[in-house]
Amino acid sequence: MHLLGKIAVAGLAFAVLCGTAYGYENLHALDDVSRDSVIDADGGTPPGEQPADGSLDILLVGRDSRTDKEGKPLSPDVLRELRAGANGDDLTDTLIVLRIPNGTHDVKAFSIPRDSYVSMPGGKGKINAAFGRAKAAEAKRQRDSGETDKAKIDQAALTAGRRATRQVVEDLTGVKIDHFAEVNLLSFSEISKAVGGVDVCLKQATKDKNSGADFPAGPQRISGADALAFVRQRDNLIGGDFDRVRRQQVFLASLARQVLSAGTLADPGKLSDLIEAVKRSVVLDNSWNLLDFVSQMRGVSGGGIRFETIPVVNRDYRYDPQNPRATAVQVDPAAVKSFAAAMVGAAAPATPTAAPVTVDVSNAGPKAGLAARVSGFLGDHGFAKGTTANTGSRRTSLVSFGADLAQRGAEVAKLLGGLATQESAAVPAGHIEVVLGSVYSGPGTTGGGGAPAAGDDPITSSGVVCVN
Repeated sequence: MHLLGKIAVAGLAFAVLCGTAYGYENLHALDDVSRDSVIDADGGTPPGEQPADGSLDILLVGRDSRTDKEGKPLSPDVLRELRAGANGDDLTDTLIVLRIPNGTHDVKAFSIPRDSYVSMPGGKGKINAAFGRAKAAEAKRQRDSGETDKAKIDQAALTAGRRATRQVVEDLTGVKIDHFAEVNLLSFSEISKAVGGVDVCLKQATKDKNSGADFPAGPQRISGADALAFVRQRDNLIGGDFDRVRRQQVFLASLARQVLSAGTLADPGKLSDLIEAVKRSVVLDNSWNLLDFVSQMRGVSGGGIRFETIPVVNRDYRYDPQNPRATAVQVDPAAVKSFAAAMVGAAAPATPTAAPVTVDVSNAGPKAGLAARVSGFLGDHGFAKGTTANTGSRRTSLVSFGADLAQRGAEVAKLLGGLATQESAAVPAGHIEVVLGSVYSGPGTTGGGGAPAAGDDPITSSGVVCVN
């Protein structure tokens, strides 16, 4: 069965719901939402390292699971309604880090592609496998220690999987996670129905039997199984998983706008349905103080949410010489950490240098304006902006520099997703030259963690963006 890609919509719905439930005095209705010990006892950002604005970083997780929030199998009738099939794996196919500000600043969020190839306990692998690895290992440990109570074994295994997912995200991004929210297939469907559907737009009609997707081109409102199909489809999409990530982002943005709309807030029935859907389906970390979070959310508006994606090195990474058909998404941890620091407002690391270093950027690919966007990105990381231009067509990217700027050149290469480098005496003193090839997918490109590419609007909650 085609593995399902889902979005942690319940986590965001819960977040925006808290701000509205405050006004309706319904917050205590959420007291019995499911909890788990996902965050360490001293969890969250360590004392003395809190963001200047008191922000919170939340990990939203969507699991590829045909079970409910307590690990019980979904009924055949429910699976048929969801078009999900009976077979599922313990994979976290949606990972989104959400920065909630303390005040009226915009909410920022970034996605981590599910196939990102990262380090984790047990050896390198795709990031969405961290949950299943840890869950299976803990279940075995429990049984080997003599535990026979299946409910206790299952709960311990689920907790281990959630904690491992949180840890691998922290290790990759350098962002200390303050809170955790998890949903699965059922919760996604119920919450999308509770708000009366979500507005989306497709550039062209699309159909896919594996996900059940069958949509016309243009704007449309979707909910339930159709909404699930919208965010899980990856076959018959030009960008595959990356188009699916973009769909997830546009759906989340639209959901936030829908929840905060007058139609939802003024309808007691919809509000009650949303609260009940959250209670039935969401798992939160047990350190989350809802009253404090309500205060945090009161200054956030529906139009102030922006989604991006971490930079990647290679979308078609052949990581296993023994199995040349196996592919993953190659990422550079240093580039991801630099991107995440800039995204959430932390100071990006800079390498001291005795003289200013100017970076000249040339675009050898088809995306208009790419050189200028990348130049701006590097400027935000302490480099002086040099010339930007288009150049002759080239497939791969390259960073060139003189021998005295090898360290700074390597830094530029990492910031842009791990580009190839070379020393060249032809580069002017004090300069680094960057040529962006046609396959470049780092900061400055859609799905690459930077500004949107020309003709591909950014994903925000201020309006509906048409996607593939």
